[in-house]
Amino acid sequence: MTPGPRNLPDDDAPDDRWRGGHLGRLLGEAVRRFDARVLQLMADDREVPLGLAHLAERDQVGAAHVHITRHLSLRGSRLTELAAHAGMTKQAMGDLVLQCEAWGLVQREPDPLDRRARRIVFTPTGLQWLGAFRRAVAQAEAEFQGQVGPDVATVVSLGLEAYARA
Repeated sequence: MTPGPRNLPDDDAPDDRWRGGHLGRLLGEAVRRFDARVLQLMADDREVPLGLAHLAERDQVGAAHVHITRHLSLRGSRLTELAAHAGMTKQAMGDLVLQCEAWGLVQREPDPLDRRARRIVFTPTGLQWLGAFRRAVAQAEAEFQGQVGPDVATVVSLGLEAYARA
């Protein structure tokens, strides 16, 4: 009886180390690490309203909430636009918008181009949050550059930009 794939002796087992080190996995882990660092920096930012800082500190604000921060236009966006830019379903983005509304980050207002439609816009508190996001991203990028060096950071940035736009 020949052994099946589950009971191969160690020296006959296929090499599957590639699964832990391929580009997609490394990119995913890097994004999670970067977003976690950004949220940590935002939680420590003295200009973030205290209630929001506490939410970030207690991991109530996650990477999904960062989608709104990243993708909401300063002029406002319709829910469908926001979901498309973030690569999320309209329903999932709607849930995030409801949470962010409850936290005072965004509000809905009539769309000046179509009164039947609504636009999501930053509140003054949301604009403070966006400022903290900008500072945190700059700090996290500086930390990345400090860790890998300026030449590698530039090559990584240019390569990712070319790959993402292709």
